[in-house]
Amino acid sequence: MALSPRLDLRQTQSLVMTPQLQQAIKLLALSNLEIETFIGEALESNPLLDIGETSHERGDSDGRGDNGDGGDGPAEPSEHGSDGGFDGTEALDIAPGALDPDAGPGDPGDQGDWGRAASSGGMSEEGPPDLENRANGDPTLAEYLADQIGAAAHDEREAFVAARLIGEIDEAGYFTGDLFALAEELGIAPAEVERALELIQTLDPTGVGARTLSECLALQAREADRYDPCMARLIDNLDLVAAGEFARLKRMCEVDDEDFADMLAELRSYDPKPGCRFGGAAQSSVVPDVLIAPDGADGWTIRINEASLPRLVVNREYFLELKGGARDKRSQSWLNEQLSEADWLIRALDQRQKTILKTAAEIVKRQEGFFRRGVSAMKPLTLREVAEVIEMHESTVSRVTSNKYLSCPRGTFELKYFFSSGVAAADGEGASSEAIKARIRALCDGEDSKSVLSDQKLVDLLKAEGFDLARRTVAKYREAIGIGSSAQRRRAKKLANY
Repeated sequence: MALSPRLDLRQTQSLVMTPQLQQAIKLLALSNLEIETFIGEALESNPLLDIGETSHERGDSDGRGDNGDGGDGPAEPSEHGSDGGFDGTEALDIAPGALDPDAGPGDPGDQGDWGRAASSGGMSEEGPPDLENRANGDPTLAEYLADQIGAAAHDEREAFVAARLIGEIDEAGYFTGDLFALAEELGIAPAEVERALELIQTLDPTGVGARTLSECLALQAREADRYDPCMARLIDNLDLVAAGEFARLKRMCEVDDEDFADMLAELRSYDPKPGCRFGGAAQSSVVPDVLIAPDGADGWTIRINEASLPRLVVNREYFLELKGGARDKRSQSWLNEQLSEADWLIRALDQRQKTILKTAAEIVKRQEGFFRRGVSAMKPLTLREVAEVIEMHESTVSRVTSNKYLSCPRGTFELKYFFSSGVAAADGEGASSEAIKARIRALCDGEDSKSVLSDQKLVDLLKAEGFDLARRTVAKYREAIGIGSSAQRRRAKKLANY
């Protein structure tokens, strides 16, 4: 064995992700609003990029057109392969024959449901909803209370303290601060802070500024002139009301059945969260990335929401102007680099939109029943199934469906919503867990107050409909959709029907 040093040559293969490939993968996971921010940063860093007209502004339908300078030619020299710009306005039409043959067009009665959905945030015949402007201009709770302080306060000092306390009121209308800590912060007596809180409790809506649920309901009872000793005892024992111990409450309140029923009805008419009728401090709306609408022939039109995505083009005139002034190699190299980056970004964004459209189209095909008949017709679907059809990796589909929203006549949904596990069904195809949850909710909503369905009874009913579920699975689904146990529902129904 030789111990002297030597040089060896070895040839190996390895997969290396270039910075551009890493950036393209990152773009897949961004939503349209995040892409808009990314494009804004690119416009600041690359002088060759510019914003062009969208297909809607140009009045055409093919998503292509001029290149930003009024010409008909390409935006780039041919060696860079530019197609004239990125606008993200491509659309796909899914014909009836391409859909799930088992889905069908639905019953005629479904048309009314389509109309209701369109009026509540889905698509309408006039076009996509303006979701960016859905947040109204109504005042927040804090603003509404602040407007009332001036007329209610006895002096400016009291108004100042009350305004400080308003900042400690949550969205539900409850005071969450510490009176003694605030008194120390403001350098005043706790009694003065207490009087300011009492002032807030006289403002509209009634019950605002309360520190507990009992205090909130008591304020509303006083406003309605119903806060007598009997009502006071009832409000002080809300835990017994929740437990349904009405016989004990009647003895404590010293009233008969008729008066007690009247007191319960009065109590149920009060608002436990008076502040929730007002807007929050920061209103936001979900802007869909994909828009879906029926095409009138039992098919679907799927397109990218161009309202939230600007169209990128390369400014050819400015490129030619800079090219004519680039005398040295360094300047020419920088200009070519900027042109290559602009061309790559346009092609990367265009490929991103094509991938999103392809994925959304496959989702519509697989979940045709949902778009026709609702959640009860959803089928189990996995990322791998979609990835195999569109010939992409499962991780790519996962990135494409992350933080992306789809707007259809039934509402706005995250793309991830359409992927769910399945359970065994009599037809052998299985059923989506979302469909099972919807069926459990329907059964619980329709149950008789005198015969509340247990988890085992729900299992038997679902099995009779062709769904083979274990009791623990039904309990898990029931809890996931916020439905209490049979004992909890029995107490709630007993209270509602008293």
